[in-house]
Amino acid sequence: MPFYTQGDVRIHYEEVGSGFPLLATPGGGLDSRMSVWPNQVFNAMEEFKNDFRCITMDQRNANGGESSGPVPVNDPWGAFADDQLGLMDHLGIGEFFFIGYCIGGPFALKLMERAPERVLAGVLCQPVGHASKTPDSMYNSGRDLWAPALRAGRPDVAPETCEQYLHNLYRAQPNFAYSVTRDFARSCQTPMLVMPDDTPSHSYEAAMELAELAPKAEVTVYPWKEDKDLLAKTINQVREFLQAHQPAPAAH
Repeated sequence: MPFYTQGDVRIHYEEVGSGFPLLATPGGGLDSRMSVWPNQVFNAMEEFKNDFRCITMDQRNANGGESSGPVPVNDPWGAFADDQLGLMDHLGIGEFFFIGYCIGGPFALKLMERAPERVLAGVLCQPVGHASKTPDSMYNSGRDLWAPALRAGRPDVAPETCEQYLHNLYRAQPNFAYSVTRDFARSCQTPMLVMPDDTPSHSYEAAMELAELAPKAEVTVYPWKEDKDLLAKTINQVREFLQAHQPAPAAH
């Protein structure tokens, strides 16, 4: 299994298929890791390996994964973007597509903000975001599930560090998409496809607001995942959306 290291960060990744690069991150909140692909609403690595060069990774400090590094309290979303862009650099990839499930929604937006010239299109599948009825859903799951499991193996990480980290992820910029502001969403010129869900963490209201604010956003039907035919059609919509944004091959 390949690893990429930068300083004290070590990222475990894998890739399959060929073609234009597609970085895919599964859901699972802060425990987003490659081994959960079979449990996702659909497995992007399997679905798209005949269309794209699919790359996936364990996120830094995901429990059950093999990526590790400091807990970056000061800029948590930026640190995820650094890890993801660093992996692309390591693989010699300039431009790429991104599909993120769940916490991958904020990842996608942070990548678009950080490297708009590199992320040519993004898919936000069941993105997390602020839900007015359950505003602390992501914070609570980080506090109750992720932090105790991390600290069990990393006694060097203080409880206060985890608390500040979770605060800066989910409470420092609340009421929308966590990783970026509404102003950024309004200005974002990256084409994106939003696949809304409606659970305490996968906020329907935040997903739909993003789809309205972002000038180049498209949105799938909702609900899309329960009906098998509709799910297949929606997966195909993702494929066609990404293929439509592939750069033309350079003329020789």
